[in-house]
Amino acid sequence: MTVQTIINNAIKRLKAEGKLFTPDFYAEAFCKEAERAKMSIEDCNHVEKFKDILNKDLQKDLKNYRIKTMNEFVRFLISKLNRANPTQCSETLEAQTLFTKRLLQVITVLHNKEATEIAQESIRLLESGVASPKALDELRQRWVNFLTNYDDSFLEKLEALGEVDKSDLKATVESLQLSGAAQTVTTEGVDPKKVAQLLIASFVPSIASSVNDDIATISQKIKENPEILDDDSIEKEIKSAIALRIALDKESVKEMVASIDGVLDKLSLRLIDMIESSDNSNAEIQKIKKELESYTEASEINFKIAHKKLFTIAIALEENTQLLSRDLKCHNADVEALSKKVKKLEAELEAAKKESKEDFLTKLYNKRALDEFLDLKEAEYQRYNRNYSIVMFDLDHFKNVNDTYGHEAGDAVLSAFAKILKKEARSVDVVGRFGGEEFLALLSNTDTKGGVTFAKKVLKHVEKARFIYKGNRINVTSSAGVSERARHASLQATINSADEYLYIAKKNGRNRVEYRR
Repeated sequence: MTVQTIINNAIKRLKAEGKLFTPDFYAEAFCKEAERAKMSIEDCNHVEKFKDILNKDLQKDLKNYRIKTMNEFVRFLISKLNRANPTQCSETLEAQTLFTKRLLQVITVLHNKEATEIAQESIRLLESGVASPKALDELRQRWVNFLTNYDDSFLEKLEALGEVDKSDLKATVESLQLSGAAQTVTTEGVDPKKVAQLLIASFVPSIASSVNDDIATISQKIKENPEILDDDSIEKEIKSAIALRIALDKESVKEMVASIDGVLDKLSLRLIDMIESSDNSNAEIQKIKKELESYTEASEINFKIAHKKLFTIAIALEENTQLLSRDLKCHNADVEALSKKVKKLEAELEAAKKESKEDFLTKLYNKRALDEFLDLKEAEYQRYNRNYSIVMFDLDHFKNVNDTYGHEAGDAVLSAFAKILKKEARSVDVVGRFGGEEFLALLSNTDTKGGVTFAKKVLKHVEKARFIYKGNRINVTSSAGVSERARHASLQATINSADEYLYIAKKNGRNRVEYRR
C-alpha cells in the first residue's frame, strides 16, 4: 500500500465519521490508516516518543487516559501544568499551619455562628496532628460552601437605623440611631474595699516568687484609700501594675524554661548514649542522677517542682532499663509482623485507588468511569438502537482564575460547576469530569435538540451563579459542544464531534453552545 492510498483512505474516514476537515482530525485519521496498513510513519509516533521521557506517574496517567494523538497529549500536559502545585518545605508548611490556625481563631470572634463552628472544627483537626487529606478536603469543601452561599443582605435591614458599611460591622453598629437613652452602669451598692482587695490580689504574680516595688506601692496606695478607684487618674497606674505583674511572670517562666532545657538536653543526650551502649546503662543513669542533684542549689527557687519530677524519672529509668531492653527484644517480632501488615494494607489501598471511579475534587465520575458508561450506552445503541447525545463542557478562561486568585479558587470553581451540572442532569443521565476543566454529560434517549436544551440550561445557571472566593466574586462562564450518536459512524466519532463543536464555541466568543444544525 502506498502513502497516496493511505491519504485517500484517511479522507474517506473523515467523511464517514462526520468530522470537519481540519489539520488535527486529518492527522489523526491518517495515522489510524497508516497503523491499519502496518506502515510506520515517524510523524504518527510522536506520542510514544515523548512518552518515554516522562516520569513513571505521568506515563501511567497517559495509559489510563488512553492518550493516542498529539492533540490529546498536549491537552493532557496543559491540564497537568494548570494543576501543578510545588511541594512546600516542611518549615513553610509548619508556618502555614500555624498561620491558618491563627486565622481560624480570628474567624471564631467575628460574630458568625456557622463560620465559628467550621473554624472550631478546623482548629481541632489541625491540632489533632492526624488530619487526613480526606478530612481536610471535607472541611475545605464546607468553607467553599459557606463562601458560595454566604448572603449578607440581612444587614440591609439596618439601613432604616443608620448607614450600613458591610466591610466594617463595628462602624455600622456605632452609626445606628437607636431610640431611648443609653443605659448607664452605676456602682451603687458596691463596696469599694472589696473591689480594692480583689484588685490588689490580681497584682500578685502567678509564677514569680515576689512582687515588684512598684506593684507593692500601688497596692498599698489602693489598700489605704479604696475610694481612689473612682478617680480616673488611678487608671494609668493600675494598667502599669498589671503590665509589671505580667512581665515578672514572663521573666520567671523564661528562667525556669532555660533551666529545664539545660537539664533535658543533657538528659536526652545521655539517654541516647545509654540506649546505644546498653552495657554501660546503669553507670550512665547514675551520672544523670548526679547532674540532677547538682542543679538543686542553682535552681532551687524556680526549679523545685521540675527538679523533683526529673529526679523521679532518673530513678525509674535506673530500675526499669533492663526490663525495657528485654521487652523491646520480645516485641521486635511483633513490630516486624505489624510492618508487614502495614505494607499489605498500603498495597490494598493503592489497588483500591486504581479502581476508584469518583473524581476526588468534584465528586463526579472520573474519566475511567465515563469510559465504562460510554461503552455500555454504545452497546445499547448497537443492540436496541437507543439514541443518546454527548455534551462536552469547558470553563472559559479557567487559567485566568488560577493565575489571578490561585489554585484553591480554581478548585472551588470546579467543585461549584460540578454541583450545577449534577443538579441540571436527570437521574438517567451521567455526568463526569473528562479532564482538567473539561466535563462530559451522557444524555440517554436524547437527540441534538434535547442536548442543546440541557447545555443552555447549564450555561445560564453558571452565568447567574455567585462564585465567591475570599470575598471576591469570580465571574465564570462556560462553553459547550453537542453531538448525537445517530448522526455519526461510531462512539468515538460522536465524542470527537462534540469536542470539535466545543472548540468552535470557544473560538466564536465562548459562553455559547455549538452543534450540527
